[in-house]
Amino acid sequence: MSSPRRLAAVVVASLPASALALAVLIASPTAAHADYLGDLAQTFERSLAEGSWGLSLGLIFLAGLATSLTPCVFPMIAITVSVFGARQAKTRFEGAKLSTSFVLGIATLFTPLGVVAGLSGDLFGAALASPWVLVPLALLFLALAASMFGAFELNLPPALQNRLSTVGGVGLVGAFLFGLVSSIIAAPCTGPVVGALLSWIGTSRSVAFGGLAMFVYALGLGTLTWCVGTFAISLPKSGAWVEWTKSVFGLVMIVAAVYYVRDLLGIGHLVERTMPWLAGSAALVVVGLALGAVHLSFHDGWGVRIRKGVGVAFASAGLIGLVGWISALPPGARIEWMDDYATARARAQREHRPLLVDFGASWCGACGELDRDTFSDPRVVSAARDFVPVRIDLSPDKDTPEKRAVLRSYNERGLPLVVLHGPDGAEVSRLKQFVPPEEFVALLERVP
Repeated sequence: MSSPRRLAAVVVASLPASALALAVLIASPTAAHADYLGDLAQTFERSLAEGSWGLSLGLIFLAGLATSLTPCVFPMIAITVSVFGARQAKTRFEGAKLSTSFVLGIATLFTPLGVVAGLSGDLFGAALASPWVLVPLALLFLALAASMFGAFELNLPPALQNRLSTVGGVGLVGAFLFGLVSSIIAAPCTGPVVGALLSWIGTSRSVAFGGLAMFVYALGLGTLTWCVGTFAISLPKSGAWVEWTKSVFGLVMIVAAVYYVRDLLGIGHLVERTMPWLAGSAALVVVGLALGAVHLSFHDGWGVRIRKGVGVAFASAGLIGLVGWISALPPGARIEWMDDYATARARAQREHRPLLVDFGASWCGACGELDRDTFSDPRVVSAARDFVPVRIDLSPDKDTPEKRAVLRSYNERGLPLVVLHGPDGAEVSRLKQFVPPEEFVALLERVP
């Protein structure tokens, strides 16, 4: 899986990672545990970059399972099973067939959406370098979070909803059709989650992963229904905990929104992978949960609303800190960049060494991705020691006419831009988009 999927992985994994961090801190807050969590995060990210989809798909399955615990889905499971006839099935095998047909109906609805999102990948991935795309995307995630917190609901028109509720019936075909429309009816809870998944599937630039991801999400969404229909089990009664699930999703979506624009906000380089940072972030999550980020409701009185709002702010800040800690570079995992182009070029000529020139800016999403995922890779850091590296920072607070003149000297206007020069000063190659570490190492090794 290409590196943009790492973004998706961190977003989806933010709460499990936070829970893990909290558990470890409570058990024994030592630096060794912090190193272990860092290694675990790196293993996770490496598996995604190398095309190992298992862990990512597992998290997506859990997202679907969690969606089935929301108030739009969970209370209706027993009724749904009765509608397509699994409750009346004479054998367990017959109940399993009906339940499987229902789940396949759900998958038939969602899988094409993932394929379409994957098809948009190249366009979407390139657009992520622009703040004109990143800011609206972050606002979309904040709107989805507000929906999960109850600010509004993504309801279908009542007439259409009533008509859809009559679709289906007893039998395999009826169960399939009912599964096809049931998730549309549950749009107030499924819509925000599906919208978030489709947004980051677009960054994967993979049709196969997009379709498979949404198929797996559908399996997670239908798992409880399948179990009830097949084994005739009884689920716990729905209660306040069902609403809490929506608040958890709301927190995840706030984290996703900030993650997309962290470079624009200038907070991407403030995070440190240290034990104090990890402990402080985890403490914020604990305080936020204690204040009521999940178990209180914005539908209650003003005092409760204020308390929940403060809790959401604390918990969100803590989760953002934890995700940032996971994404932060470990000590020593950086290229020692020079910041003056003329000095760097003169040094390269004087020492007869190749020159590595990186043009970047805080508003450039692909530039930040290169910095975090490629330039921090130990293989890249090692190979770059043979070069004289210089970074031309075109962020709003560091941009100068002299730096712009250097960019124009390469006949380029957009970012990202990475240029490799040989020891004789001649240009060997240039990059204008994100590349994973292994490809960049190969480019470095081809320079004489």
